Amino acid sequence: MATISFGCDHAGFELKQHLIAYVEASGHHVIDHGTHSTDSVDYPGFCSAAGRSVRDGEADVGIVLGGSGQGEQLAANKVRGVRAALCNCLYTARMARQHNDANVLSIGARVVGVGLAEEIVDTFLSAEFEGGRHARRVDQLTALEEEF
Repeated sequence: MATISFGCDHAGFELKQHLIAYVEASGHHVIDHGTHSTDSVDYPGFCSAAGRSVRDGEADVGIVLGGSGQGEQLAANKVRGVRAALCNCLYTARMARQHNDANVLSIGARVVGVGLAEEIVDTFLSAEFEGGRHARRVDQLTALEEEF
């Protein structure tokens, strides 16, 4: 089972709570970086904390949630070593893992319903990086981080 790091803003709070219970019921361990209510907050701190947990090896993968998932993905991607992917469908969740070796999943809580979010999480967690020609591209992404 995996250790999953979560971060969200107020718009993603209710879906985060649901998904935490969902993945824990499957035997996964959770690290919850907040937020812890629907009170309005700024997402960068919560989502970058989830990303740092993945980078530092405390978590196997991260999940960040917000209204659209866009800003949350951007915040997580500011952490060196994080490859966060916005996935609001099953195809992008699978491809993010298989082709991009994504280690953080971002979902828009105002974009997808609870049932689809569960399926996206399951798809993301079960897909494996294919390596091969994709490894070359992931290596190029990693090299870009070293430029700055």
